Amino acid sequence: MTINSRGAEIYYSVVGEGEATLLLHGFLESAKIWEEFLPEFSRYGKIITMDLPGHGRSEVISEVHSMELMAEAVHEVLMATGVKKANFIGHSMGGYVGLAFLEKYPHLVNDFMLLNSTPQADSEEKKENRDRSAELVKKNKQAYVSMAIKNLLSPANSERFSSEVQELIEEASHFPTNGITAALNGMKIRTDRTEVLKGYKGNKFLIAGKEDPLVNLTDLKDIASRTNTAFISFSGGHLSYIENKSQFIKLCISSNK
Repeated sequence: MTINSRGAEIYYSVVGEGEATLLLHGFLESAKIWEEFLPEFSRYGKIITMDLPGHGRSEVISEVHSMELMAEAVHEVLMATGVKKANFIGHSMGGYVGLAFLEKYPHLVNDFMLLNSTPQADSEEKKENRDRSAELVKKNKQAYVSMAIKNLLSPANSERFSSEVQELIEEASHFPTNGITAALNGMKIRTDRTEVLKGYKGNKFLIAGKEDPLVNLTDLKDIASRTNTAFISFSGGHLSYIENKSQFIKLCISSNK
């Protein structure tokens, strides 16, 4: 199914019945990362997935896909499904988008989970890295996508999950260049939403990989403590839904009961 958001077609799907959960993928991913979880998750409620703008089957909206702009696309999808309130699980960039949604529409959110994500804004160093990444994408998209995704796993898991990573690379290689750069531009300018997370009084979870190369574990523990957010750490890197699939499923199901 699709909706039109500011002239762009945005893809989404709905399976199951009951309490709704919205799954938001990360940068260089799509709704396909959730497909193998749908049979199990949909036993416990309605599951909504979508391709964020410029990713998967969704079209590009603008040169900059801010977290707020993507959160509006999420809101439009929720309205199209008729869902009044949903649990949110956001992986990496999907967590940033989820936080932007939470800031504007807290009344539409039940449980909220950040998976390999952070409410912090980019540091100046990370902002510079976003700019370098955008230039590299324009010069050699294939090389950038391959390097960026391979670097998400912990070193110990690089061979074990090589086929899963190759699938991610294969799909992301077909994303439009301007869709990838729009996301990079949007992540670079996102605001710190630690206070948004702290102010939310519903159930909230922060899931971290102990060897995540992108998000500092100590910082996340501190954020979880300061925001009264339940903190769970898994072994592995930035792809906990792959590297710790069974634990991730158990956690999602137990928190949704």
